[in-house]
Amino acid sequence: MNKLLITGGAGFIGANFVHYTLNHYPNYQITVVDKLTYAGNPDNLKTVLDKIEFVTGDICDPELIDKLIADADIVVHYAAESHNDNSLKNPWPFINTNIIGTYQILEAVRKHGKRLHHISTDEVFGDLEIDDPNRFTEETPYNPSSPYSASKASADHLVRAWMRSFGIQATISNCSNNYGPYQHIEKFIPRQITNILRDEQPRLYGEGKNVRDWIHVDDHNFAVHVILEKGKIGETYIIGADNDHTNNKQVIEMILELMGKPKDWYVHVTDRAGHDMRYAMDSTKLRRELGWQPEFTDNLERGLRQTIDWYTQNEWWWKPEKEAVEASYRANGEQVVEKLANK
Repeated sequence: MNKLLITGGAGFIGANFVHYTLNHYPNYQITVVDKLTYAGNPDNLKTVLDKIEFVTGDICDPELIDKLIADADIVVHYAAESHNDNSLKNPWPFINTNIIGTYQILEAVRKHGKRLHHISTDEVFGDLEIDDPNRFTEETPYNPSSPYSASKASADHLVRAWMRSFGIQATISNCSNNYGPYQHIEKFIPRQITNILRDEQPRLYGEGKNVRDWIHVDDHNFAVHVILEKGKIGETYIIGADNDHTNNKQVIEMILELMGKPKDWYVHVTDRAGHDMRYAMDSTKLRRELGWQPEFTDNLERGLRQTIDWYTQNEWWWKPEKEAVEASYRANGEQVVEKLANK
């Protein structure tokens, strides 16, 4: 039985990776390390704590990381600070976790000769114009536009440097925007769903023209397992829905209709600084070379319905944090600029 160390395994995508692995790949013995900051929630793993080893700790702690990696066969590195708005307010935690933390992992992987898969983001590529027909590929130059995306780009470069300079056994994946169960309610899709569940109008940044390549978290995590099993050491793989035509306004309208509300029942709020316009991914390499076929991703409506059902059935998980999240948005300057429902 292979020993699998998952960093950031109490966060949204990492916790879903734990659940997905337990459900579909029972041949792994799982250890999770997570600092349990605001984004790491022990309740994400509440139902499986008897099936894994959980360690509360910081990936920037070299002694802890060295010990954990020495005892692992494979490391899947999800741990990251990832909230763009927070990176604009205070970049340091992003520099510390995403760069220095990745460095500590790389050094331990190098020392102990372990297999690493590094999780990254499409945001390292910057953004595209709304009418640009191109998509991000594994060959797209990096062009980060926020402290968050710059710190993730730096981490990617470190992994590639350690592969080339020291020969570590690693792969990288850059994934588009995820959605699904256990996602922090500060994020776009769960924020809208939980607002509607409280009979409050969803919030749309600016005009809502921003396009994201939405992928269901289970499809992302299935792709990671495909890369672990079939991926070529030293390679990077794009993970995405290849959906470059659905903007934020349309996503909110789809959620509203699925939840039985008028599709124009939302408000516009002030846009955030440096808000990237469009992400579009080309996962051809992953699909053709490794045979990845997603379950939800080719049907956004189906994935949203599953996600809405989860938040509806698990108010205990998100309701205690909801007031604080909305207060934080207001404190950071979010203001309603147009009430469409009253027009």
